[in-house]
Amino acid sequence: MSTSITNTCRDIKELLPASQLACKLLFQECYKAGITNIFITETYRSQERQNYLYSQGRTQPGQIVTWTLNSNHKSRLAWDIAVGPPQSLYDVATLSQIGAIARKLGITWGGDWIGSIDRPHFEVKSNWVIPKGYKLEGQVIVPTSSAIKVQLIVEDHKPLQTEKDDDKMQFTNVTTKVAVRDHIKQAVDKKLIDKSWLDKFDKGELTTGDYEGLKLIIAQRS
Repeated sequence: MSTSITNTCRDIKELLPASQLACKLLFQECYKAGITNIFITETYRSQERQNYLYSQGRTQPGQIVTWTLNSNHKSRLAWDIAVGPPQSLYDVATLSQIGAIARKLGITWGGDWIGSIDRPHFEVKSNWVIPKGYKLEGQVIVPTSSAIKVQLIVEDHKPLQTEKDDDKMQFTNVTTKVAVRDHIKQAVDKKLIDKSWLDKFDKGELTTGDYEGLKLIIAQRS
């Protein structure tokens, strides 16, 4: 993790366990609500970086970007998010939808604050626990840029929604099919993913969405 006051940390592993879990659950529930074009812009923030940001628009050039010297980012309990295309970076409608989801999960949303509204900001207390009726349903891919969509990889390989036949992977030539199978088999051999994924491919049941998620998992675990 960079210690530079000008660089942002986007790694959720730098958050405390409770806030890591809360962040993953929030992204999972957003995914289930059809909100997949969101990503993390900052997690942990040192006091030095907080001081630097606070100086902007006050003792240093620029616009005011924070209202406090005592942010929960430095306590590793807060994270900021943004919205990817086609919406604008801080699309109010999308952030408001996410804020409504956060409330149900017991996560504080900066958009509910009076006076210093901070819609991209979310935080929890150190004793936060998953509310009754919710759970992590698989591996949640939490993007750190707009280049990747939110993903939920269900560990038991059961789709959250009924898959359509036209979602199944289809190949126009044998070479491509062999290359994809080889990619999956190598990941299985290296124990990066479970063999059931290869079986699913061989049965013609693997969807394009499955494979996109697998590629992310393989990249992360390599």
